Amino acid sequence: MITVTGASGRLGRLVVEKLLESVPAEQITAAVRNPDKVRDMADRGVQVRHADYDRPETLAYAFHGEKRLLLISANEVGRRVPQHKAVIDAAKKEGVDLIAYTSILHADASPLDLAQEHRETEVLLAASGLPFVFLRNGWYTENFTDGVSAMLEHGALLGCAGDGRIASAARIDYAAAAAAVLTKEDQAGLIYELAGDDAYTLADLAAEVSRQSGKPVAYRNVSPEEFASAMVQAGLPEGIADMLANSQQGASKGGLFDDSKQMSRLIGRPTTPLAAVVKAAL
Repeated sequence: MITVTGASGRLGRLVVEKLLESVPAEQITAAVRNPDKVRDMADRGVQVRHADYDRPETLAYAFHGEKRLLLISANEVGRRVPQHKAVIDAAKKEGVDLIAYTSILHADASPLDLAQEHRETEVLLAASGLPFVFLRNGWYTENFTDGVSAMLEHGALLGCAGDGRIASAARIDYAAAAAAVLTKEDQAGLIYELAGDDAYTLADLAAEVSRQSGKPVAYRNVSPEEFASAMVQAGLPEGIADMLANSQQGASKGGLFDDSKQMSRLIGRPTTPLAAVVKAAL
């Protein structure tokens, strides 16, 4: 039995889809805060259980009888550690055989502020006594290509990553990696640094959008403060804007780069090229 937490989210849904390619539906559990959001999974035979990171009493039942669990990191920055601890405690109580955690690329050395909660969660897992595997995910290419419309509207891609090289991959690649780990043997204790096969700068990204769209798009590098301010003006909450600015600043220091190609070896194919993700976004 395999449980996927956060199964109603963009990554979780894709993980369930990948698992369904090789695992009978009745052996997969979608653990979600709102079961109504995954009725389609239930219709296909996937077990659906209520699991709320903020309500530990829901987690024990959700994980009962499960053997392998994918802990997809919570999306509430600043609250992740206690939420993750609740999941780890419940998994240990229910005797889960393996817990896989979606951490961040090079969590132990990352310059990104986002890495702190991931590092703390990794420490909790290591101290729990549970067999674990770390899926240290790099950046999703969609984090950038979701903004293609704005790039075309303004003829520019604003950022503060400088010439930092970004080895991102498509969300489906990370889902395939998670599904592979959950269905392989002898994964306990492993740490995967997961990133795209090829790296690019934001100037490269702007050039690719321009090439495919036929419209001029240029990369404009600004200070982290200017970038955060622009994101707030575009309607993002200040905390999210600051996080994005810090992440791009971290990219300028190599925080989003990895050339080990562990992901493509794990999933048995090359990662999705930047051009393909741009094409899909357009």
